[in-house]
Amino acid sequence: MKKYAIIVAGGTGTRMGSATPKQFLLLGDKPVLYYTIRTFLEAYDDIQIILVLPEDHTDMGREIIDAYFDYGRIRVTAGGETRFHSVRNGLQLVDEDGIVFVHDGVRCLLSKELIHRCHDKALENGSAIPVVPCRDSVRLLTAEDNEAIDRNRVVLVQTPQTFHSRILQPAFAIDYKERFTDEATVVESFGLKIQLVEGEEDNIKITRPVDLQIASGLLKARNAR
Repeated sequence: MKKYAIIVAGGTGTRMGSATPKQFLLLGDKPVLYYTIRTFLEAYDDIQIILVLPEDHTDMGREIIDAYFDYGRIRVTAGGETRFHSVRNGLQLVDEDGIVFVHDGVRCLLSKELIHRCHDKALENGSAIPVVPCRDSVRLLTAEDNEAIDRNRVVLVQTPQTFHSRILQPAFAIDYKERFTDEATVVESFGLKIQLVEGEEDNIKITRPVDLQIASGLLKARNAR
């Protein structure tokens, strides 16, 4: 079955405090986005990458492709006003039935094993959302008060959020709502259940300078094995 990876790299770097969007910052000697693209390409020989970039920075993305990859397996499109609109733009390039991964471009340390796990779960059940346990104490805020909740009932959601195209494409045809924070919330609003799969602790999202330092340490440890 056809495989697509919509890599959403539409951030502007506001929380990073950099004029350069975080997906283009260097990690080691290569851009953050390089590692994300490479892992998906290595996971499956027949996967098609759909790279969704900020409209003002598509040239920077194309420079990465020119330097490291083959355009035969990568297509580029511009992002939209929100993540929802960016993913919708990417889905317009999904032209066959298949399994669609939607991944944050700045989660650059995911493994091929996680990609395979999500693919197999989605192939069997239609969806696969990677999650990791919550290790902190958690409190639920209300209008008047707050209360502790059992952290064993809470999980932290990651990407790649993975779906059969026949589920994801119709779901993204509905109107945008502010509560759509990820693909899972869109699919649920469309009336479908989602399936969870084991995520990875190293699959961190780079949003702040400290995250880039952590990712650098993880990458060095990985390369030293």
